[in-house]
Amino acid sequence: MIKNWKPVLTQGLLAGSLASIFSTAVMLLAGRRESGSAAAPINAVSHWAWGDEAFERQGADLPHTAVGYLTHHMAATFWATSYAALASQTPALRSVSGLLLGAVATSGVAYVADFKLTPHRFTPGYEHRLSSDALLAVHAALALGLAAGAFALRDQYEDEHEANRDSGKSKDLKVPAYEPAAPRIVRRVRAGQI
Repeated sequence: MIKNWKPVLTQGLLAGSLASIFSTAVMLLAGRRESGSAAAPINAVSHWAWGDEAFERQGADLPHTAVGYLTHHMAATFWATSYAALASQTPALRSVSGLLLGAVATSGVAYVADFKLTPHRFTPGYEHRLSSDALLAVHAALALGLAAGAFALRDQYEDEHEANRDSGKSKDLKVPAYEPAAPRIVRRVRAGQI
């Protein structure tokens, strides 16, 4: 059971944002090349709100492009937070290889859930405007963003683990609640242990 949701939600927001930005960049490039419009795949994501006419929308506009991007961003954040929740309970997912494998697995689960298990109205939509190769590239970019966000914040879990481990041994290594956790070496220097 997750005892501290703050690092999970922090990683979810950062990794989800990076995954969304990276995968959107791939969608924009592939859309321009394959559909003649960079906005077309993003617009297609808004089909849950506007129906199948969103698949045909070429140019960028507020109702289709903004709704499409925000929907994609929220979905990426959902998958990132799900991965972060699992990683918070699984130390093996915090190593570099664990981060990469976990991010690839999460992107793969997202692919299966989105394209095989989800009703048509709630599929991502961009699959109607992009080739299979482009879909693979979008999900590879999603995995890259998930891994980058997880890598950037992986020490937050080690800090929590170390605090639990050291709580009975030493009271010298306290970090005030209002101060962001510093790297382990900095905390030890401040505590006079090095």
